[in-house]
Amino acid sequence: MPAENRARVLRAASESFLRHGYHTSVDEIARRAGVAKQTLYHHFPSKDELFKEVACDLAKRILVGLEADPADLREGLMRFSLAYRRRVLCPEGLAMFRTLTAEVPRFKGLAKAIYAGGAGEMVRRLSAYLRKAMSAGILRRGDPVFAAELLLSMLAGQERVRRLYGIANGAEAEAPRVGRIVDCFLRAFGAGERS
Repeated sequence: MPAENRARVLRAASESFLRHGYHTSVDEIARRAGVAKQTLYHHFPSKDELFKEVACDLAKRILVGLEADPADLREGLMRFSLAYRRRVLCPEGLAMFRTLTAEVPRFKGLAKAIYAGGAGEMVRRLSAYLRKAMSAGILRRGDPVFAAELLLSMLAGQERVRRLYGIANGAEAEAPRVGRIVDCFLRAFGAGERS
């Protein structure tokens, strides 16, 4: 039962932090989890500790897998890009971004761990995938970390800002938009292109 209670507390805390930010009350989290406040404190000695655990878990939710072999690079990048945008631009992804970035000044030591486990890990995975494509001559040789950061920025950047402000994207469907982004990236990093 203790492991089940802990899991319920974490789920309830995630929902509460995403909805109300750090200012949600411990009483609200305990009520949502269906546990006594002392049970919550049994698993997490403070609200800060609970937030830290939730924040690290939330940061990992943006992670998207990539195929090991970039043989059909465009198809692999399309699948990745669609999945990545679904995670970071959905209402939960936007709430996570708001919640975590708002608390970075409060949890400076934790900020690096959150970045490393979420956005930093995504860059690492994507750059490893792009490095393989560069080694195979599918993409021109260059800095795979820069290429990964550029693609991720193209996929979320301004679109995230618009959505955070509640401004609709317009009528363009998701797959064609992602196709234009991926094609632009491939033109910039194609094997025949100059650095």
